[in-house]
Amino acid sequence: MLVPVIDDFAKQYLHDDLREIREVVLRKLDGLSEYDVRRPLTATGTGTNLLGLVKHLAVSESRYFGEVFDRPFPEALPRWDDLAQRGTDMWATEHETREDIIGLYRRVGRHSDATITELAVDAPGHVPWWPRPDVMLFNVLVHVLTETSRHAGHADILREQLDGEVEMDAASMARQGRDAAFWADRRAEVERAAKAAEATTA
Repeated sequence: MLVPVIDDFAKQYLHDDLREIREVVLRKLDGLSEYDVRRPLTATGTGTNLLGLVKHLAVSESRYFGEVFDRPFPEALPRWDDLAQRGTDMWATEHETREDIIGLYRRVGRHSDATITELAVDAPGHVPWWPRPDVMLFNVLVHVLTETSRHAGHADILREQLDGEVEMDAASMARQGRDAAFWADRRAEVERAAKAAEATTA
C-alpha cells in the first residue's frame, strides 16, 4: 500500500477544507432578501454585511492564488495597492447583483483550485503586501483557509442576528429538540450567568 507523503496529504486536507468553508459562506445568503444580504449590521458597516463578505473573499482569494503565483485571475478586480479602491470590496453596490458576486466567488474558486492542484505544496510565491513576501503555496493555503474561516464565523453571527438561522440542518436540530423555545431558554441561561458574575464583582 502506498502511503502519501505528508506534504501531499496536507495540501489535499487544506484544499478540501477550503472548498467546504466556501460553501458554508455562500449558504449564509440562502433565503434572505436583497436588503438583508447587503445591509450593515454594525455601526461601521465594515465587513458586517453578508454579500460584502462574499465579495471581499472573492477579491482576496483571487490575489492570493493568482498574482502571488504569477497566475493572475483573468478578470479585472481592484488592485491591492490602489488606495482609492481600498475597502470597496467589503460591500456590494446597488448595481452588483447577488448572482454577480456569487458567480465571481465561484469563478475565483475554480481559478484557485487549479492553482492549488497544479502547483506543488512548496511552490514559491511572492506576496508583496506581506512583511516577509517570499512564501510557499502551503503558507498561502493556510492563510486563505484561516481568513475564509474567520469570515465564515462573522457570517454565522450576522445570519443569526438577521433571522435566528444557525449552521445546523433542520433535521439535526429537531432530533436534539433545539427549537425556538430551546434557544430562548439557552439565551436566558447565558444572560442569567452573566448577570450573576457581574453581581459577584460589584
